[in-house]
Amino acid sequence: MPQVCKEQVYKPTDTNIPRLGEPKVKSPLKHGRYVDEDDAVLVNLSRQSVEGTKGRKKRDPAYFELAGPRSNLYFDPSKAKCAVVTCGGLCPGLNDVIRAIVMTAHNEYHVPSVLGIRYGLAGFIPSEGYDVLELTPENVSQIHEFGGTMLGSSRGPQQVGEIVDALERMNISILFMIGGDGTLKAAERVQAEISKRNLSIALVGLPKTIDNDIQFASPSFGFDTAVEKATEAIRCAHVEATGAPWGLGLVKVMGRESGFIAAQSAMALQDVDFVLVPEDEFDLSGENGFLQHLEKRVRTHGHAVIVVAEGAGQNIIGQSREKDKSGNPVLGDIAGTLKTEIKEHFHKQDIECTLKYIDPSYIIRSVPANANDRIYCSFLGIHAVHAGMSGRTGLVISRWNGRYVHIPMKLMTKARKKINTCSNYWRAVLESTGQPGSMKNG
Repeated sequence: MPQVCKEQVYKPTDTNIPRLGEPKVKSPLKHGRYVDEDDAVLVNLSRQSVEGTKGRKKRDPAYFELAGPRSNLYFDPSKAKCAVVTCGGLCPGLNDVIRAIVMTAHNEYHVPSVLGIRYGLAGFIPSEGYDVLELTPENVSQIHEFGGTMLGSSRGPQQVGEIVDALERMNISILFMIGGDGTLKAAERVQAEISKRNLSIALVGLPKTIDNDIQFASPSFGFDTAVEKATEAIRCAHVEATGAPWGLGLVKVMGRESGFIAAQSAMALQDVDFVLVPEDEFDLSGENGFLQHLEKRVRTHGHAVIVVAEGAGQNIIGQSREKDKSGNPVLGDIAGTLKTEIKEHFHKQDIECTLKYIDPSYIIRSVPANANDRIYCSFLGIHAVHAGMSGRTGLVISRWNGRYVHIPMKLMTKARKKINTCSNYWRAVLESTGQPGSMKNG
């Protein structure tokens, strides 16, 4: 019987956004198109979440605040000071977000100063010796043409107390933290320390993860670019596979715990025969193992293309006890294992296969954002400034059900977003590749 996946239902209080105080300063924005405080977007859109289910009491629906400019601000723009920091791995669109924040703060609110913190949270620590960078419309005007981040980045935990000490010393009003799951968890701790000290500092997060694995970020910025670039590598692997007898193309893409890049790029190109993701465990050998299905596919069609997410197959390799600077388990080399096992399997059949391996991961991470991601990043940066100036804090800017909204950090960091293997999305992947629904024995 197919697995039924239940929808998570949220309470209205789950989506409340903290505020520093009553907004009393009239906004200087010229256009005057302000968001009403009652404007909101439903969290759940299913009939069940709105009407309830048979035999159960109907619940009050939960809403996300609509993002956008408010008519009254908490901070006086003429006296406000902002800071921007980028953390974690590189991702297409980082410079676009930085640019949007700086342009909006300077050109719309006429904020006198926006500081760039160098090399992630380490830039707040005096002993690291990194200077801050004054960000102006002039020195950010062209940065969206380049990949990476003009501020640099780093991984690893820093002392929360030292970070807040630095914010106090620099007299920062609003801190914009751009990063993934680990960064947002750190932002929660920073915001808690700010509240503990009763400081009037707003903290606004922007969800950055090339893996698309942050809850309520649908999708995260950079993902569209990553898929576009991954398809180029897959196309090359397909050409190589079809150009040789018993040809095999193996492409590894990013995805520690979530295989969205692998799944989406496979559907985009329709030339992939197997997608291996962390959410769907598989066996290598045995009657229903991956190698048996791969052999069958090559005997039938003469070639095959495999796309594997970096976190797939860890059940085969075994979990490492080591951790990286972000606290994540160090992954085993699934691509190396697959290359070895595939060649040995075909060698036992007296078949000389031709296997071409492509790893475009660092190319994908480092390229400039494409047109769709650029627009998305611009809106995220713009709405982040609006939220911070209104005195909202402890929130993340995201797009939900087609609208830009404010989401509490605590909701986004509860769990990682993963592919639901009983969803129509994963079924579409299986239909695209033709691979079996399960490659587990027993």
